[in-house]
Amino acid sequence: MNARILIRRVRGRRGFTLVEVMIALTLLALIMTILYSAFYLSQRAVEKTRVRVEAGQSIRAVPQFLGSYLHSAYPYRSPPGAGSLFFSGDENRLSFVSAFSAGMGGRGFARVTLFWDEGANGTLTLDEETPLRLEGDAGGGYKNSVVLGQGIRDFRMDYLELEGDQERWEERWEGQEKKNLPRAVRLRYRLEQGGEENWIFPVMIRVLTP
Repeated sequence: MNARILIRRVRGRRGFTLVEVMIALTLLALIMTILYSAFYLSQRAVEKTRVRVEAGQSIRAVPQFLGSYLHSAYPYRSPPGAGSLFFSGDENRLSFVSAFSAGMGGRGFARVTLFWDEGANGTLTLDEETPLRLEGDAGGGYKNSVVLGQGIRDFRMDYLELEGDQERWEERWEGQEKKNLPRAVRLRYRLEQGGEENWIFPVMIRVLTP
């Protein structure tokens, strides 16, 4: 009697049909897809934030590096002692001689060119040429180019002129005409990710006594 009841109970059990298994697998795949998409989007957001933060930190580290060159701008004359003063700058480009050289460990004269290229994704570049060779000098040398930043907008340089007690910022500076260096160089620009920068670098040596 008990054996017959057990056999009937076993026969009465039902398993999962193929349709139910397919539906379960489809739902599982859908859930996994949703979870993966959420994870992927969150990772992308974190990565974009990290890149923007690093880019911002890189741009904001520019003044410290660039300031070493500008503070040490030197009233170099070519040829030395009798020639014209080498310092030429406008709103987007500046060439001068600095007593600071990163390529030579912070010491030694170098010809420095700072320029901004709006068409190249707002790239700010610094070129350093050592040893110092200007127009007419023969021989080779070492040139090092450093991209100070990209995504820089509305870049502009001004040069401080001091006449008596009057201060005036000028858009260009030609050492051949001025006979000396500006009191300071001002950099203004806007970052692509937001924020504006305004830096003033005093020039330590303006002119040498003849």
